[in-house]
Amino acid sequence: MLYIFLFVLCILLFIFGMTIIRFGLFNLSANKLKYWLKKLTSTPLKGMLTGTFITALLQSSSAVMVITIGLISARIMTFPQSIGIILGTNIGTTFKTELITFKIDAALVPFAIIGAALMLFRNIRARSIGMLLFGIASVFTAMKGFELLARPLTDMKAIHQFILSINDHTFLSLLTGTIITAIIQSSTAMTGITMGFLTTGLLKLDAGIAIVLGANIGTCITAVIASIGGGSESRMAAFAHVWLNVIGVLLFIPLIPLLAENAWLLAERKEVQLAHISVIFNVVTSLLVLPFATKFGELILFLHNKKGPK
Repeated sequence: MLYIFLFVLCILLFIFGMTIIRFGLFNLSANKLKYWLKKLTSTPLKGMLTGTFITALLQSSSAVMVITIGLISARIMTFPQSIGIILGTNIGTTFKTELITFKIDAALVPFAIIGAALMLFRNIRARSIGMLLFGIASVFTAMKGFELLARPLTDMKAIHQFILSINDHTFLSLLTGTIITAIIQSSTAMTGITMGFLTTGLLKLDAGIAIVLGANIGTCITAVIASIGGGSESRMAAFAHVWLNVIGVLLFIPLIPLLAENAWLLAERKEVQLAHISVIFNVVTSLLVLPFATKFGELILFLHNKKGPK
């Protein structure tokens, strides 16, 4: 029971770290981000590049989706303009997945101390940099916790049996990633947890891939919630985000065995292999939809709002 409690604390620490990283970066560049979101969305390609850059900067696809939905609700942006951004958020979010595979254990304590000290400053820039450093220390500490706690957790009979069961059932692995991500509202945290269990050797890579694919669907819940009460076009943007990930996952499910078998070509460590495969999924999905972005938007309108945006 103690291990479960500590594991939950690590999840909370991870989410806390990602949140203050986002706040720190947003404080440093909030006005510029909104400006670029409004201006560089004249074509799906520009929107995708802008969405990729801003999501990578904010380290949160959900945050960019919430900002985008807010701009649509305020009639500063239209639903068609948001399609490119939605494609870009899926690519940009992979930067943080790659980030958490780095080994910076020796820098965690200095980062935490310097970050905490800077957060006490009145200057907004110094405080924001402090939030960034403290957030990074929190995220990587949580990742270390996932790694250390994964083995004792897998020794527990119920968890051991559950992992063995999802190893043999792709749909169950997919569902696990979707549900847990929807609950904790962080696909990166779900990926970090999956990486921790991969290091024990009990969770197979193909099950880990399915969990991460499911996490891409589960993370859409934030945009759906943000769109409530925001008008027809805001709902269309949220639905587009959901359908992009659902369609992408359906396309990639048959490829899971192939990706797992050839993952050794991407990296040596299992967790890095998983991060690279996550990048492949998100980049390929967005690039496949990009040439048909306008048609994709029309499909969303047909499925959810046949009369068109109000």
